[in-house]
Amino acid sequence: MSDTIWDLLAPHPADAKAVGAADREWLTHGGLRDLAEATIARLNDLGIGRADRVAIVLPNGPEMATAFVAMACGVTTAPLNPAYREEEYDFYITDLGAKALVVAADYDGPALPVAAKHGVRVLRLTSAADKPAGWFELAAEGQGDTGTADSPGLASQDDVALVLHTSGTTSRPKIVPLLQSNLAASARHIGAALRLTPEDRCLNIMPLFHIHGLIAAVLSSLAAGGSIWCSPGFNALQVFAWLQAARPTWYTAVPTMHQAILARAARNKQALAEIDLRLIRSSSSSLPPQVMTALEETFGCPVIESYGMTEATHQMASNQLPPGQRKPGSVGVEAGPLVRLADEAENRLIDSSGIGEVVISGPNVTPGYEANPAANETSFFACDGRRWFRTGDQGSFDADGFLRITGRLKEIINRGGEKVSPLEVDEVLMDHPAVAQCVTFAMPHPKLGEEVAAAVVLREGESADERAIRDFAAQRLADFKVPRKVMILEEIPKGATGKLQRIGLAEKLGLAS
Repeated sequence: MSDTIWDLLAPHPADAKAVGAADREWLTHGGLRDLAEATIARLNDLGIGRADRVAIVLPNGPEMATAFVAMACGVTTAPLNPAYREEEYDFYITDLGAKALVVAADYDGPALPVAAKHGVRVLRLTSAADKPAGWFELAAEGQGDTGTADSPGLASQDDVALVLHTSGTTSRPKIVPLLQSNLAASARHIGAALRLTPEDRCLNIMPLFHIHGLIAAVLSSLAAGGSIWCSPGFNALQVFAWLQAARPTWYTAVPTMHQAILARAARNKQALAEIDLRLIRSSSSSLPPQVMTALEETFGCPVIESYGMTEATHQMASNQLPPGQRKPGSVGVEAGPLVRLADEAENRLIDSSGIGEVVISGPNVTPGYEANPAANETSFFACDGRRWFRTGDQGSFDADGFLRITGRLKEIINRGGEKVSPLEVDEVLMDHPAVAQCVTFAMPHPKLGEEVAAAVVLREGESADERAIRDFAAQRLADFKVPRKVMILEEIPKGATGKLQRIGLAEKLGLAS
């Protein structure tokens, strides 16, 4: 059983393709292993070892992918969003206790003054156009080598490979440490769910400072002996050209990306005729059933919706490839860890036929939040001889064991005591012929506490007003679920990874006063 990232990389043929990008030669699996060994040796010479944390601030692309994989073989990696401002870097770099910061050779951004302020060593990553995609070298600024690290060499299964922060939408972001064994287990789980083989190639359009891209796209592909073709970041105008150039067998994305790709499909009929995908994967937020159907009709392949989160090293449940079932509106069956329902107030499991909080237990689950005993006390509990993690999602199982998420517990709208699932309202609004995208959310109400609101983006060339959309919803929903406010927007605000965000949306749209 592969329990470290190095173990995942080790068995594949040296000459097999591993990492690719536009106008670059392929980095082979043998070349990737050589790169990892050279990188760990270099970091060890700089006094950086297995117990040390290295923040990575790099743009999307093959070097970001290989920097993560290579460094995670022997140190703790901490990828950060390149779009952060100085104040954000100050929080994350100090909160993580980073010993070094990796940036591109020509980087001159806001992470540098933070590193200087806190004495964090800066390592410049140099790549070359005449080298294979993902090849790099590290050069240290300032003092030279500082001797061998306290804990040199390759990591063990119990070492921390990756640290990420929770989104911090409603509270201070929490540090999630993920072990080598967590990453190895999750890569295997995703590979099994998607039946990945050495012949598979993933086109990565996900940001690589987020668990979805790091594990579902990059690590699962490499663990299967397959390849990953790295884009410079999501761009709906370029996706069809990338699909033609990379010739992938699959890609994974969040629903808003899928919707943007669909919006360009009619203008790329020739490209569609050349594209041959085995599957499309969707995760990180709920995929509207209408989008799933449109994707399958457009690309002629199954769309597999999966359920993931950072604390689970991404995947928890997944729909099935044919001849198995895939159910629109469901996140599938458990696909790695055990998935159960728990009482929302008491530390006990409940019958799967009810509605409750989704909880998980398995080898891909974080050992716990760092330096946050209060969060661990509320998020983990022991039952039936296992340690269970509370996801914060509410859901229910059908007779086939397929899980349906009814909403984040913090996002469920409490309208005067009546509980409204925003996902249920989303699905109805998406059936309106003029609606291209929508998100239902809570807005404050002086008497009811919360009222139902929705933000909507219309399809190109279509028209509808607030009244028409509300009347449409009223035909299919109980009165208390019908949005009392519908805002028609050019674009709905999104988070850093492209996900639509319900919490805080009322304030962003001026509805919180």
